Amino acid sequence: MSNAITAVGVDIGGTGIKGALVDLKTGVLLSDRVKVRTPAGAEPDDVLAAVRQVLDTLGVSDAEVPLGVAFPAIVKHGRTLSAANVADTWIGFEAEKFFEDGLGREIHFANDADVAGVAELRFGAARDAAGLTILTTLGTGIGSAMIHDGVLIPNSELGHLQRAGETTDAEAYAAYSAMERENLDWPQWAARLQWYYSHVEFLFSPDLFIVGGGVSKHADQFLPLLDLKTPIVPAVHRNNAGIIGAAALALATAGTDAVGGAADSLAEATTG
Repeated sequence: MSNAITAVGVDIGGTGIKGALVDLKTGVLLSDRVKVRTPAGAEPDDVLAAVRQVLDTLGVSDAEVPLGVAFPAIVKHGRTLSAANVADTWIGFEAEKFFEDGLGREIHFANDADVAGVAELRFGAARDAAGLTILTTLGTGIGSAMIHDGVLIPNSELGHLQRAGETTDAEAYAAYSAMERENLDWPQWAARLQWYYSHVEFLFSPDLFIVGGGVSKHADQFLPLLDLKTPIVPAVHRNNAGIIGAAALALATAGTDAVGGAADSLAEATTG
């Protein structure tokens, strides 16, 4: 498969598991996006069964097409080291090997926001961006990817910044799930995002913010309400960035020119 330009990306989230075939020359989905609900409790065996369902629906259950999997946790040497929106069973878990054994095929496995960063770097809003770009995914939680002059720094986890004097972290306060849970309107939620992005801006002085996740399709409802020194734009690939980045990761070590160095470096940092 060294000349392949097609791969499957599966993006596991706290509420949904999505997958599609991706053309890695263009970053375009070659199939309909398949989505199933993340099983209640998100235990490993149940998540594996849901991933199998996605692959069966796509018709790519065998190992002919490379597979990349994005997961909402810190991923290092194939292990998941956190579990903010999935079962605690994943903490310290040999997740990459678990999926490979359960699916009967080799996979590439990394943090979901990091692979979204790879997609936007290769095919989207971070392409040719100089300096420090910080991508955040606003969904069940807040994921983050930090990219400096085209180099990805994996596992940044900026959604878990602590709030002074509060018992909950940034994502509990400002993720899109908080808006839904507390029935906030756009201006109320934007006020929380203002605190979050201002805080990240102060800590890192980025050159560009990119906002991904499903809510990015409504970017016109909340981004204009933010007052920042840093430009802030929606992700080009919106909620498909995780799928596209996971697919890119699948070919990171396959010897193809279709994937850039960010995916290669991410594969090296996270693989088992």
